[in-house]
Amino acid sequence: MTGSTKRSSNSQKTSNASQSDNRRGGLYGSIITGTGAALPKKILTNADLERMVDTSDEWITTRTGIRQRHIAAESETLSKYGVAAGRQALEAARLDPADVSLIICATVTPDRPIPATACTIQHQLGCTKAGAFDMAAGCSGFIYALAVADQFVRSGACEHVLVVGGELLSKYLDWEDRSTCIIFADGAGAVILSRRSGQGGLLSFKLHADGALSDFIHVPAGGTALPASAETVRNRMHYIRMKGNETFKLAVRSIENVSREVLEMSGLTASDINLMIPHQANRRIIDAVGSRLGIPPERVYVNLDRVGNTSAASIPIALDEAVSRDLIHRGDRLLLAAFGAGLTWAGAVIEW
Repeated sequence: MTGSTKRSSNSQKTSNASQSDNRRGGLYGSIITGTGAALPKKILTNADLERMVDTSDEWITTRTGIRQRHIAAESETLSKYGVAAGRQALEAARLDPADVSLIICATVTPDRPIPATACTIQHQLGCTKAGAFDMAAGCSGFIYALAVADQFVRSGACEHVLVVGGELLSKYLDWEDRSTCIIFADGAGAVILSRRSGQGGLLSFKLHADGALSDFIHVPAGGTALPASAETVRNRMHYIRMKGNETFKLAVRSIENVSREVLEMSGLTASDINLMIPHQANRRIIDAVGSRLGIPPERVYVNLDRVGNTSAASIPIALDEAVSRDLIHRGDRLLLAAFGAGLTWAGAVIEW
């Protein structure tokens, strides 16, 4: 009796997912065929931070859930880690670099303002037939880039797209500001999004933004609004500034809401999700969202304690870890959700 009920339930889920897929339209669908991740060798623990800034391991762990984070060397660039993660994703997908038609790099910490870091990644990987561009959507950047890549695949314009989410946030940290330097970290993750036939793949996504709240997480200077000068450097205006309490409240509500949106779009409920992979911003945010959605802790992937907040890199790094640990199997349904600077928030449902 139990087996019969399960088959009926799975059939209904497939039907719902198919209906969602048909509503989205397009000639094709897209599926993740390879993942990769790269982290700096240097690890900065909470004990290390105690010697650098007025904080403690207890204070950091209680408020964020972070115990350590990876920090790039002074001479290292984002592209180094984007290339390493991208190469792993290509190998996992069993593709040659020439098979890639497009590279999208989601980041707010590029190698330099011009050119796009995606172009450097394209050159170093040898993806000679690929177009390349960067996207800046803060911590939501990977889902934004995944959604854009899906459109290229779904339209038939591309067969394989490399999506990289990467940040070297340590380069933008004020190491005298304990509200930010304890949180952010460095790394990159990548996926190959490929054309697929049949059911599965990216079932739904939803992107949101509210520019009226752009000062919640921002770097004041360095752009055209306030170009770099001796005064902006002297006033420490090239570092990340964040309104922590306000951001926390909005993050919980926004991630919950967008998660419900993409589940409904896919014809699924939270009970259908095998694994939720949220942006790794704060353990209290992750726990609150999981509780509100009714997803038990064992079905919410967390690596925040070991990796910290890597912004656009956090979801693809966590996804690659989950794949490497054999926690994701064919047919599993994944819920991705994020909230970040912009303000932006986004969600997606994937059938593996």
